[in-house]
Amino acid sequence: MSGNVELKCRFALILLFLAQKTNAVFCSFCVFAYLCSQNDTIVNTIIQTIGDFLWGWPMIVLLLGTHIFLTIRLRFPQRKIFKAIRLSVKRDEGSPGDVSQFGALATSLAATIGTGNIVGVATAVALGGPGAIFWCWVTGVFGIATKYAEGLLAVKYRVKTRSGKMIGGPMYALQKGLGLKWMAILFCIFTAVASFGIGNMVQSNAISLLCQESMGAPEWVTGLVVTLVAALVILFGVKGIARVCTTFVPLMAILYVLGCLYILFVNGEYLWPAIQLIITSAFNPEAAGGGFVGGSLILTARYGIARGLFSNESGMGSAPIVAAAAQTKDPVRQALVSSSATFWDTVVICLLTGLVITTSILAYPEITYDDGGALTKAAFSKIPTIGSPLLTFGVITFAFSTILGWSYYGERAVEYLGGYRVVWFYRVLFIVAIFFGSVFELNLVWSLSDLMNALMAIPNLVSLLLLSGVVVAETRRHQ
Repeated sequence: MSGNVELKCRFALILLFLAQKTNAVFCSFCVFAYLCSQNDTIVNTIIQTIGDFLWGWPMIVLLLGTHIFLTIRLRFPQRKIFKAIRLSVKRDEGSPGDVSQFGALATSLAATIGTGNIVGVATAVALGGPGAIFWCWVTGVFGIATKYAEGLLAVKYRVKTRSGKMIGGPMYALQKGLGLKWMAILFCIFTAVASFGIGNMVQSNAISLLCQESMGAPEWVTGLVVTLVAALVILFGVKGIARVCTTFVPLMAILYVLGCLYILFVNGEYLWPAIQLIITSAFNPEAAGGGFVGGSLILTARYGIARGLFSNESGMGSAPIVAAAAQTKDPVRQALVSSSATFWDTVVICLLTGLVITTSILAYPEITYDDGGALTKAAFSKIPTIGSPLLTFGVITFAFSTILGWSYYGERAVEYLGGYRVVWFYRVLFIVAIFFGSVFELNLVWSLSDLMNALMAIPNLVSLLLLSGVVVAETRRHQ
């Protein structure tokens, strides 16, 4: 433990030195590093308590309320999802931007599709029963409208830098659309800190622990390999990240979906009973029976909605940062493409995971219910020979892709705070943090990351609600 604390302290000192050299742009990182260097359960408890409160009913009401409000005001943009999917694979020729619309979508999905889609859904089932899957899915359906609005505002308020790059996101919507620069600065600080936590160290830690458990690989070896591979991609900027994600994301998603479909085929006789159980227990948790968690409707809805909100990141403000770099001249077109990310993430992948978990529990009564990770592992182990390796590959690739996507989010946030001159400092720090995340305990990092994600969402939702009239006007103009 003392060795880990020493590593954390050294990391904090590096950040403090860089902050002094960059006019305190990295003050937020210094706070993050200082907290990570502490072995103080009181600090962790305080941060976790605040995060749990925000991710409880306050954030559920705020996010889900925004989803429903925008769905109604935009006249159900979900009905255009298949048009959105078609547009995502077509180029908007002659348009300004740094990456193709599909590249922007792939990068967004890379950061969004992660362990939450696999283990997170199973955890929701373990805590809230199978009915949680229904509420998770409903949240994804309504979240399509919010992701649509985020993409539209990202393109409408994006700016062109001196080097010719297109950059944007909630910070520019807040500043240019509402004149709330102070809130834009807060959003960027929260995003930058979150990028080191949920977008970096948490993911590299998950990879190193999984490789140690499944292959016996030392954590520092896995950390070094992941760090070097990530560095080769991140140092090339958004074009390098998008190029890798364009190939990587479809491959990992297809393999995971095929694995889920195989399990559903094997468990075919339990598929319809599982669907019935999910729908019934969504409104009557006690009806689950058979060893499932039988809590209240409020508990079931809370875990399902929270998992859906956290999984697809609709309303969090991260995805529009990369949407602003898309090669398009039409905000509505990019809005549609962006909305398809929530469809794939929650409506498809989370639903498939939920069906796999539920049918497996019905088919194999020996599977336990109280541990999300064990539940997922037990379900995939039913695939002969390749089941466990497929799950391992899925978790590793999903976690690695999340690192790539969040590196871009944090980079743009830092650029807004201190200009392009600090971007390279950020890249180096981000790459170093990948290794540190692989080799020490991250209880405090998890808590701080959850808190930062919630705090990111607040200014972003303010911009979405106050600028909803702009979104509606742009949408009507293109109809």
